[in-house]
Amino acid sequence: MSGIVGIVQFDRKAVEPRLLRDLTDFLSFRGPDAQRTWIKGGVGFGHALFKTTEESERDCQPFTLDDNSWIVADARIDARAELISDLKAAGECDLERSSGTDAELILRAYRCWDSACVEHLRGDFAFGIWNDGRQQLFCARDHLGVKPFYYVQIGSRLIFSNTLDCVRHHPLVSSRLNDLAIADFLLFGVNQDPATTSYAEIQRLPPAHRANWSSNGMQLSRYWSLPIDEPVFYKHADDYLDQFRHLLRKAVADRLRTSQVWIFMSGGLDSPTLAATARDLMHKRRTNFDLRAFTIIQPFFSDEGRYAKAVATHLKIPHCCRSAGTVENWEEIPFSTPEPHPNAWNIPAERRFWQGLGTYSRVFFFGEGPDNALHFDWHPCISYLVRHGFYRRLLAGLAATLFSQGYPPFWWRIRNGNSTSDTEAIFPPWIESSLESRLRLRDRWAAFNSTPVSAHPLRPVGYASFQVPLWQALFEGLDPATTRACFEVRHPYVDLQLLRFMLAVPALPWCRSKYLMRRAMRGRLPREVLRRRKTALDPASVLEQIAGLCAKPFLPGPGIREYIDLDRASGVPAINLIESNLRARALKHWLQNSLPADDNQAEELGDRVIRQDPTP
Repeated sequence: MSGIVGIVQFDRKAVEPRLLRDLTDFLSFRGPDAQRTWIKGGVGFGHALFKTTEESERDCQPFTLDDNSWIVADARIDARAELISDLKAAGECDLERSSGTDAELILRAYRCWDSACVEHLRGDFAFGIWNDGRQQLFCARDHLGVKPFYYVQIGSRLIFSNTLDCVRHHPLVSSRLNDLAIADFLLFGVNQDPATTSYAEIQRLPPAHRANWSSNGMQLSRYWSLPIDEPVFYKHADDYLDQFRHLLRKAVADRLRTSQVWIFMSGGLDSPTLAATARDLMHKRRTNFDLRAFTIIQPFFSDEGRYAKAVATHLKIPHCCRSAGTVENWEEIPFSTPEPHPNAWNIPAERRFWQGLGTYSRVFFFGEGPDNALHFDWHPCISYLVRHGFYRRLLAGLAATLFSQGYPPFWWRIRNGNSTSDTEAIFPPWIESSLESRLRLRDRWAAFNSTPVSAHPLRPVGYASFQVPLWQALFEGLDPATTRACFEVRHPYVDLQLLRFMLAVPALPWCRSKYLMRRAMRGRLPREVLRRRKTALDPASVLEQIAGLCAKPFLPGPGIREYIDLDRASGVPAINLIESNLRARALKHWLQNSLPADDNQAEELGDRVIRQDPTP
């Protein structure tokens, strides 16, 4: 959540203090508690602090232990006790007298293990470390990319930040667009390359990557990939439940570290499980704490509020609801986002909502993850058990799956058959023809819509679902750079140990309707929630609801003809082109409002108005 920025000039020309101060002040919308800068010759770091943990009360960045290595970080380091034990074993003996901030733990790990330090870290982090003796910059990003990291290299000058618009605010960075990223947005709603952005010059450090920069250039490497673990076969069913509860408690505990947490709670199973676990942990740790649930009522899920209220009543925690809504004239409202946003029509209403939430709590929990990690890969599971001769396990798993709920598995396939949805996406006919041919977009479209391939022998679909760029889009969509609100969202279900366990349990019976969670939460959540079936969302009904947003004529705007053939973009589109047409309108709005034409154009960032650099 805290803002970070760095400028490194490998030609050793001094960093301009006023420029660094300006970039750091730009980040105050995400770090209002304190802003500090540090400069040594051709290197300058800036930090805007947002306190969300007990340790962050003592945070003071940029930070150094020895005046040789300096760090600037947006980080929450988990499994702190294990890391501190490893640091002591590696020779860091003065930890008892230290402040114990997350930035300090990272810097001590770097001092012990150099660039291999990231292999000892768990949590959400994006940081830069300047080693003055080596004249080298080391940067890294967390395993799944919860924390963003952007950079641009112009000649001998490197600029990095966890905020895209901060990098753009540097006067040497141009607004030249990355055509392939823009095309990906129009086709899929998200850039398919985790290493690039919508701007040609600005890059992302991909998740689970580290980079070293020096005057000799850049060395980029991946330090982690989601492992394919051996399946977990326990003797007793209760062992699965005990291990799940244990890992979930650890994941939630690592992300608490504060007395006030709100939870985005649906009427399903995932977020109520987080609420129950957080309540138990906070009750044991503290006499006074503030744990609340917040439910957003979508028009397509009218029962969410009722089920969520039942959970809150059962857990005896405060609960409030808000109805989701859109602004029909959103195209006429000036607002900007760091990159084109697939749901731009929701941004004006959502930002008012997000900013209101920021006055209540600094930390929110989000329950995404189990639908992917516990995907019901039943066929590969059966094949695996047969191939290895585990017939007793197969029979036991089939029996347990059959009786895990009040209806037999696979019945919906028999009922619905294998018919293709009427709303299957089609290639947008209005894509500009020269762009289509130059970037081979038809081939890209076909590859995207092919079945995901995964080498996982037991859980191929669930495993593959964590390799897609939608996760980066989810995390960045909840980042303050998009919400313009001052709070941090945490994701306990993507904890590495918990995630690996969920991907290793046999699909029979534990993944059928997330049976693992339903069994583990018996007695801790209301029976009506535990027995509730997954509500399938009808895509056609959703598209019909938002079809009116495309009713107005598609008018030309600056730069849009580079990507869209306006002659083919007019009229009311077919139902299976609604999403594509909305993305086209979102791109037009973004080009009009996020690329300033002169020095006098400004945008609102939270409660501040910040001057933008001119478009070259």
